[in-house]
Amino acid sequence: MRPVGGREMLGKVGHAALMLLSLLLLWQEAAAIEVPLDPKIQQDLKQPPTIIKQSVKDYIVDPRDNIIIIECEAKGNPVPTFSWRRNGRLFNIGKDPRVTMRKRSGTLEVGFHNGGRPEDYEGEYQCFATNDLGVALSNKILLRVSKAPLWPKEVLAPVQVVEGSPLVLTCNPPPGLPPPLIFWMDSNMTPIHQDRRVSMGLNGDLYFSNVLVQDGQKDYSCNARFNFTYTIQQKNPFNLKVQTTEPYNDTSYNASDPFGGRKVAETSPSFLTPEGSGSFKMVLRDEQLLLECIAAGLPTPSIKWFKRGGDLPAQKVKFQNFNKTLKILSVSEEDAGEYVCMADNRLGSIRHSINVQVKAAPYWLDKPTNLVLAPEENGRLVCRANGNPKPNIQWLMNGEPLNKITETPTSANREVLGDTILFRGVQIGSSAVYQCNASNQHGYLLANAFVSVLDMAPRMLGPKNQLIKVVMNNRTFLNCPFFGSPLPELRWFKNGQGSGLDGGQYRAYINGTLEIKRARKEDEGIYTCVASNMLGNAENQVQLEVKEPTRIIQAPTHQSVLRGSKATFHCKVVSDPSLPTTVNWSKDGERLDLGWRLKKDEESLTISSVSENDEGIYTCTVKSEIDQDSASARLTVSEDASHNPSVYSTLPPDRPDPPIDLDLSDPSARSVRLTWIPGNDRRSPVTEFLVQFEENRWEPGRWQNLSSYPGDLNSVILQLAPNVNYQFRVIAINSVGWSQPSQPSPRYKTTAAPPDAIPRDLRGWGSNKDNMEITWEPLHDLEKNGPNLQYNVWWRRKDSGDDWTNVTTSETKYVVRHTETYVPYEIKIQARNELGSGPESNIVIGYSGEDKPTDSPTELRVSKVGSTRANIHWKPVDLSSVQGEFKEYRLHYWRESSLVPGLVVSKEKKTTGFYTTVPEPSGILKDLVPYSKYKMFMVVANSRFESLPSNNVEFTTAEGVPDAPRFFRINRRSLDTLYLEWGKPLEPNGILIGYQLVYQRVNGSRLGPQQFETFRPNMTDFILRLPDRSARYKFNLSALTKVGMGEVYAEESPLFSNEAHIDQVDIATQGWFIGLMCAIALIILILLIVCFIKRSRGGKYPSSGFLTGFTKYLVRDKKDLPLDPVDQKDQDGSFDYQNGSSVRDRNENENSSDEDNKPLQGSQTSLDGNVKESDDSLVDYGEGGDGQFNEDGSFIGQYTVKKDKDETEGNESSEATSPVNAIYSLA
Repeated sequence: MRPVGGREMLGKVGHAALMLLSLLLLWQEAAAIEVPLDPKIQQDLKQPPTIIKQSVKDYIVDPRDNIIIIECEAKGNPVPTFSWRRNGRLFNIGKDPRVTMRKRSGTLEVGFHNGGRPEDYEGEYQCFATNDLGVALSNKILLRVSKAPLWPKEVLAPVQVVEGSPLVLTCNPPPGLPPPLIFWMDSNMTPIHQDRRVSMGLNGDLYFSNVLVQDGQKDYSCNARFNFTYTIQQKNPFNLKVQTTEPYNDTSYNASDPFGGRKVAETSPSFLTPEGSGSFKMVLRDEQLLLECIAAGLPTPSIKWFKRGGDLPAQKVKFQNFNKTLKILSVSEEDAGEYVCMADNRLGSIRHSINVQVKAAPYWLDKPTNLVLAPEENGRLVCRANGNPKPNIQWLMNGEPLNKITETPTSANREVLGDTILFRGVQIGSSAVYQCNASNQHGYLLANAFVSVLDMAPRMLGPKNQLIKVVMNNRTFLNCPFFGSPLPELRWFKNGQGSGLDGGQYRAYINGTLEIKRARKEDEGIYTCVASNMLGNAENQVQLEVKEPTRIIQAPTHQSVLRGSKATFHCKVVSDPSLPTTVNWSKDGERLDLGWRLKKDEESLTISSVSENDEGIYTCTVKSEIDQDSASARLTVSEDASHNPSVYSTLPPDRPDPPIDLDLSDPSARSVRLTWIPGNDRRSPVTEFLVQFEENRWEPGRWQNLSSYPGDLNSVILQLAPNVNYQFRVIAINSVGWSQPSQPSPRYKTTAAPPDAIPRDLRGWGSNKDNMEITWEPLHDLEKNGPNLQYNVWWRRKDSGDDWTNVTTSETKYVVRHTETYVPYEIKIQARNELGSGPESNIVIGYSGEDKPTDSPTELRVSKVGSTRANIHWKPVDLSSVQGEFKEYRLHYWRESSLVPGLVVSKEKKTTGFYTTVPEPSGILKDLVPYSKYKMFMVVANSRFESLPSNNVEFTTAEGVPDAPRFFRINRRSLDTLYLEWGKPLEPNGILIGYQLVYQRVNGSRLGPQQFETFRPNMTDFILRLPDRSARYKFNLSALTKVGMGEVYAEESPLFSNEAHIDQVDIATQGWFIGLMCAIALIILILLIVCFIKRSRGGKYPSSGFLTGFTKYLVRDKKDLPLDPVDQKDQDGSFDYQNGSSVRDRNENENSSDEDNKPLQGSQTSLDGNVKESDDSLVDYGEGGDGQFNEDGSFIGQYTVKKDKDETEGNESSEATSPVNAIYSLA
């Protein structure tokens, strides 16, 4: 046992445990303040010292080192100073030239460069770190110098032993620090071979279960290796002489018969170690347990281990040294008991019992932690440790036992109750470091924990005026980290208005975070967080912008293309206009390198000259600064039909056939392998298989999606839920669509298991003032995992230290009754079934029910009453009287009457809330109606109830400016007069003293000078004579009180009926109008010409009239006229007057196909084979014969219109021979 300071703990009191239990039940404690690691806070924060680094308790050093370092580092503000004690006395470092202390540290350095021995500095050291707020202690560090003593000199006589007998060669190594490592070798430095017959024990001795003649052929030397000094010392060797009853022949030796057929007496087993039939072993908790049994006998006995009353812990036990040693790492209390080792051979067996006792040095159950409190707060330090035997607990303050410290004024605020120190109403100046020492005969524990009393005005820790951009409809968190002592109260406001955001769409957390459950466009704005305590307040702002999500509205689709062709994937994106986006493409998860074959634009990716290497999954990913979206499609490349016609099909792709032959294999508790044969893909590769399941317990007959797999798989392992009777089916999917489902597989039932899921949405709330309803969402059917699902529910009063109360129920609600009004509870839940229990949920905080507040606000009054607002003051209530969550002070007010005579008002009651906890609260009542009488009263509200009302208060608002006139109409009764009419304002907001009319001329976007008219308050109409009858005017009408001009009603003068005519005249003189009319006339003229041409082309010959006669005249005259120089001629200078074309053109026409020369329908054929003219002209059909003259001399060829390309080109190359042809050429 090593108690710090060597003092006894406080005197024991017989009823201390009972007193502690009673006090803890009544104790109400403020949560300790967690100081953030913000550098600005840490810089200003005064903090007692804390040990952060120290040497180990048992510190062994190498004597050959030139320097010994004993570590001690601490932090604190102010920076700590350090001192040391050696063997319980002050260690004066300055008097020893070999000892120095590092700067800004307590670490000691002892140097031996100029002489001295490390042994002179062995002893027990303890470090003390001190600043203005307290003293922290290190552990007691026992410094020892490593030792490697020499082996005592001795002369060892030869060891004689009879063949087959047991033998023990003792080692007895010299005691070293730390103990040496033992091993056996012969004189040739060869390790001694060890097996079931020959082995080394835990004490270093070498044991022979039976000796063979071969054992005498070498010597045996025990070696000790000292790790600290890296030296090996060797004991003088043993010479072994084995006596035999029969001659020994080396050639007769074999492993199965080591005695070479010679008769050696066999013996039954006996133990070489331990001796006797039983022994005792004590081991400390968390240390290593080694049990050893080595037996003699011939044949060599085998060793087996048992534990009485139970099985050996298979996961912890290891067998070593050929089963002769049982090893358990990290021993615990349940490893205590009676262990039995049994040695047996064919002659018999023998047992040895080892009674193992597990003791324990002290270990922590509840280690004290640093406590930061605000002035007047309560707190406690708890130091709970366990051990065997039970450790003693001793409290120290700044290194001195509490029972030895002189009483001070702050001592009255502290009470020690065994392993707990209670602090009540702490004061500035009572900061200190407390030490808890837990010790028993096997060791000790020492822990430092400071109590720091801190007062600090609120500070904001996050960045100022942060801009947060979020995606619409997403859950959003606005962070406002803060700190202060006492812990400030934080409230959120939006756009500087409201009484605090909490509830409904918002949820405020105690760490300063505001949650917006679903961000909408109307949630945009500036959010202000305000932290307040008694020392002041601080605020910060966060600007929230809600953006439209980035989405792919046209995703790429699966494609199957021919090799060498082009593939295009489309990816059309919509996003918020204010967010820039980037679109990237990847193939099989790797980003694409674009080049001449792969090109992208804003909405697509194009791959030219597709090859088999282009096959894969293409993914389009669009990113903005706050979100992203992606979509994928598969590209399949088919072989070109010209290279392999067999793969080409003129049939279009279709939905694939369903998979067949579903088979189940590799069954396990929660999985099974499903294998199928894919059906025909119908000319479009299968890209995906969808596996569905149906179970026949909860929803029989309903098929549900289980999982999907790539189209190149046909055997998958399905992950399943326990206790479900499954059957499966598979659907194939290609670019066309889904196949029909396959036939179902055989049924497969998984085994039951404990639940895996935790019930969701656990909450506690009070439906009455003396209860708390604990509710949760039940597990889904597939989450039950087994029969008889139930729920274990635990609850306990928060921060009370009470044990958990629990109940098991199959319902989804449990009501805790007979609770106090509105107290917090810790709640957790766990699902269980017949197979066991599932995981426990996290602890949530619930509250019992609320009651009506017992106190009401008092002394309600107003000040600084204006026309639309007034300052409100009241005396607050004690928050403990609210009997629930304090929501707000709620003001009920209504407009009793208007001070305007005869004006009837609505007396609808309104409310507004004020959240404040300051001693002298006040608020501003806004949006009042001017010149009115109001009444009001105030209540305090929790989440369910309001208190009784405060005193009623009446007040009147001042006169204000009036509303706009109720209506304003303008009628034009003549060209130069307007009739104006208006209605009185609905809310005059005072006594009307008149109306003011302001009007001015409007000329496009320019306004003329303002002109004014004023009217008496009883006037509601006026006739205005216009200076300019053709001009437009803008009118602004407003009512007046003595305060000023009210809201404006704006109108423009209407059109008079004659103004339309004036406007038409003006338009006709505009240039753009004249141009438009000319364009329309030109279009009409062109249409008339086209119509004339079409009529001429489609008219019948007999009725051609003027056109026919004109044509005859031209042709006949043409025959008698010489050719003009501009006439088109053939190479020989001839011209064909018969059909108006060149000789070359005629030859081409004669060589045209027979199809062109067929007679038209309705014509007759003469005896010589020529086409006879029908009653109708060939002009009706748009085709003709050879273009011969008729009997009357008319030129039929002029009406023949050839559509053949050659004829058209011929006509273009020759001049038209008639005006009709010229018209045709225009058409």
